[in-house]
Amino acid sequence: MHLELRHLRTIKAIHDAGGLARAAEVMNITQSALSHQMKGLEDQAGVELFVRRSKPLKLSAAGQRLLRAAEKVLPEIASLSEEFRALRSGKTGRLHIAIECHACFDWLFPVLDQFRRAWPEVDVDIRPGLAFEAMAALDREEVDLVISSDPEDLPGIVFNPLFDYAPTLVAAADSPLAAKKWIEAEDLRDQILITYPVDRTRLDVFTTLLTPARVEPEGVRQAELTAVILMLVASGRGVSVLPDWVLREVKYRADYITRPLTEKGVTKRMYAATREDDATRPFMAHFLRLARSEPVKLQRA
Repeated sequence: MHLELRHLRTIKAIHDAGGLARAAEVMNITQSALSHQMKGLEDQAGVELFVRRSKPLKLSAAGQRLLRAAEKVLPEIASLSEEFRALRSGKTGRLHIAIECHACFDWLFPVLDQFRRAWPEVDVDIRPGLAFEAMAALDREEVDLVISSDPEDLPGIVFNPLFDYAPTLVAAADSPLAAKKWIEAEDLRDQILITYPVDRTRLDVFTTLLTPARVEPEGVRQAELTAVILMLVASGRGVSVLPDWVLREVKYRADYITRPLTEKGVTKRMYAATREDDATRPFMAHFLRLARSEPVKLQRA
């Protein structure tokens, strides 16, 4: 048995219209063409689907069974067609995000809140557990966007620049480092460094300062949350290097000091990596615009 969508539409139209003439009019075909479709439908089913002696035309038991299938399948097809239409028009889609930057949650949540209100039909999610394989997941289409400060040359992947930021040292106000105008690698040799629990190849303090100078801090302590890192720093348990937007509030508090890295300062750039074909989709382009503006607000706060 080889049923086609037109067969389901035919039986639904005849049932709803109550006769061939009216159904043909609704379907915008001739009555003879509809009779031919009806005959073909019965040939496919191998049973009679209509009680022809009745007026108006009625469905047989087999026809009723096929009608129930039509009433189930056709709305699903219509819904799927609408989803595809919305995808083509850019009104809907999927935005699953992987993050290689713990501190990024500080600005990402306000961005997602604005985005959700503007694009309610887009499926938004933050995918955990992909931090160290995020680019591979992006290539496999398991995620749609990766927040990263480490661009790579990958085929089919575009690193869309978002904003620049300055990795900045934060220490307790009574730290000996308060006497420094800026921080060099050697200044951290006798310090406990408090970091997020990620590999040091993902930490700015190592990639931009310590590793190039071949300097190892006295110790490394890890904390999952920014608030915990700042609490440990304030209590003199160690120092940390965080993006400047994270320190927008504490830099004016009496229990902290903040210092740039090196005399000239260090600047890094945050990117949103996407598949090349997705970068210009309307909702993706809007997300990128929001992601560029929100961190700037935090940096100026």
